[in-house]
Amino acid sequence: MIQVNNVTKKYGSFTALHEVNFHIRKGEFIAILGPSGCGKTTLLKLLAGFMEPSSGDIHIDGRLTASKNRIIPPEKRNIGMVFQSFALWPHMTVYEHVVFPLRHHRHTRDEWKQDMVARAQHVLKMVGLEQLFDRYPSKLSGGQKQRVALARAIAPLPDVLLMDEPLSALDIELRMEMRNEIQRIHRETHASVVYVTHDQGEALAMADQIIVMNNGKIEQIGSPEEVYTKPETAFVASFVGKCNMVKGKWHQNRFVPNEFPWEQWPDIGIADSLKQQGLCPVRPEQWHMTGHKGEGLKGTILSVQYQGKEIHYMVEVENENWTVHQSVFQPKYRIGDTVSLSLKAEKNIHAATL
Repeated sequence: MIQVNNVTKKYGSFTALHEVNFHIRKGEFIAILGPSGCGKTTLLKLLAGFMEPSSGDIHIDGRLTASKNRIIPPEKRNIGMVFQSFALWPHMTVYEHVVFPLRHHRHTRDEWKQDMVARAQHVLKMVGLEQLFDRYPSKLSGGQKQRVALARAIAPLPDVLLMDEPLSALDIELRMEMRNEIQRIHRETHASVVYVTHDQGEALAMADQIIVMNNGKIEQIGSPEEVYTKPETAFVASFVGKCNMVKGKWHQNRFVPNEFPWEQWPDIGIADSLKQQGLCPVRPEQWHMTGHKGEGLKGTILSVQYQGKEIHYMVEVENENWTVHQSVFQPKYRIGDTVSLSLKAEKNIHAATL
């Protein structure tokens, strides 16, 4: 188990992390999600032992591993790390990359040190590289390099696997493939995984819990479904799933949009913090869009993007631009068309967000 207590990290007058608190259960897959510069990589470096916090402390399995006055270095922690840039050594073969941590990691089991060939072969088979054991990095594709980096990290079977945007350098097809591989390896190794990413799709698809960060602070911690369907702040609502933040007033669990006093929308679990700001987050798929004669809020189509199974529209409503996702089987609209927007029936709203 990992416990992070009131951790702050400062670089001179700049505060990269502000009193961060969370815990990770053994075997849990945690995604740290946020935009560039939000502090997620700084947090990962603190967990790895590359730096000490300015205040607060970190415990791993009940052991104090980092505080302002004490730090246990990475080589003395039972961790593995996968870097964004792969960080492979050009003079080592695939096999040598996997054997290196087995030889030098202080937590490697004695039986694996005695038969490193067998352990290396087993790990390479796990990541599908058993036929490429004698290849050098220069002869590998991007996906194969990432598999080598993953194999090297899991070879000594660390308790904690830290991953810093490991798929960002891969194309979309490889990213989808590697998502499945990482999930499978997580199930097989039972390691706790801390996965840093700015890609909300990766976080939603892979994690047990998501920590959403912004400006060095934690905005929300929850399951993928909780973070997506019940955002607690305007930032989470707009960053995860790209909510349209409709302004208005809340009256007895009914929302009345500004400029449209005849509209009343039901409360589908909106956070109190958003209600206090007079906001109602609406996902792009929660809108029902009809022609100009339909009921609802009137708007004008600004852009149309065909996405295969969906069409993404940008609609201007009273000087606000809202995103609407419609099935390709729904009526289609063109730029400049006047349309009507209304919320889908409450039972369909819940279905659309899951």
